[in-house]
Amino acid sequence: MPLRVGLLTAAHLHVAGYAAACKAHPEVDLIGMWDDDVPRGEEFVGPRGIAFIASFEELMSQVDAVVITSENMRHAELVVKAAAAGKHILCEKPLAPTEEHGLQILDAVERAGVKLMTAFPCRYSPAFQMLKQRVADGEIGAIQAICATNRGRCPFGWFVEPKLSGGGAMIDHVVHVTDLLRDLLGEEPIRVQAQIGNNIHGKEWDDTAMVTIEFGSGIFATLDSSWSRPASYHTWGDVTMNVVGEKGVIELDLVGQSIQKYAAGSVTHTSHGFGADLDAAMVNDFVRACLDDSPIPITGFDGMQAARVAIAGYESVAVGQPVAIS
Repeated sequence: MPLRVGLLTAAHLHVAGYAAACKAHPEVDLIGMWDDDVPRGEEFVGPRGIAFIASFEELMSQVDAVVITSENMRHAELVVKAAAAGKHILCEKPLAPTEEHGLQILDAVERAGVKLMTAFPCRYSPAFQMLKQRVADGEIGAIQAICATNRGRCPFGWFVEPKLSGGGAMIDHVVHVTDLLRDLLGEEPIRVQAQIGNNIHGKEWDDTAMVTIEFGSGIFATLDSSWSRPASYHTWGDVTMNVVGEKGVIELDLVGQSIQKYAAGSVTHTSHGFGADLDAAMVNDFVRACLDDSPIPITGFDGMQAARVAIAGYESVAVGQPVAIS
């Protein structure tokens, strides 16, 4: 019997990839989408042949699991409602933009006994998996430090409305790489120091964020999580890691597998990626965990540990010094 899945809002840009992965999965029946912004939801589902369901309760009555791709500040509200309805949940990152929201989310799924997976598709990158294996094999010895980036274009819209997003570039882009760091190192971050700015767009939200993350073993990582890529840049952004070991260095470019296209027009250079479908791999793991009643590979705890680095980053900016993560 297939897993019946519903989509909760078309707010986040990543919903397109998750919807496509659900539609293509042989063991998923994509029932439809609910969105309280009806025009937004109908505009999304129309060309994709997905049903729009106007009632949240009606969608809940027809599905086994949901994919939450709402505005960040609404994750807690929707997770609590979906969990109370007994639905398994795949939730977009950042899982929660505040500690209070995070505790609400984790408590709701524990009380309901449902599965919660945080959407971190970067873990499924073959390049990252190869990096992990080479580090585990000792090719560069013990890791000393890591220089990482997750730079992109500013998405504007609700992403630059803190009451909906919970912040700016730092809350948006810190969590992906933090999750990769935790997975690679097998330990938790203990201290964060951050600086943010708005020198690119000059608005009230941060478009530039530089973060230093310290781990218990003494390893530290720096992360540029800025919305610093102009519209003319050949990709939406990047995920890179320069891993410095005692016997060598490994450089990772997670989205570097591509062909380059040059054309006439206002944007003359674009990059077209190929290879593994990270969204499909992530959705498959979620589906398998739900159907087989097996453990979730990227849990709500994982999501909150990554979010806590961004949350601590904003605290660090406010006090002007490093902040410990409890």
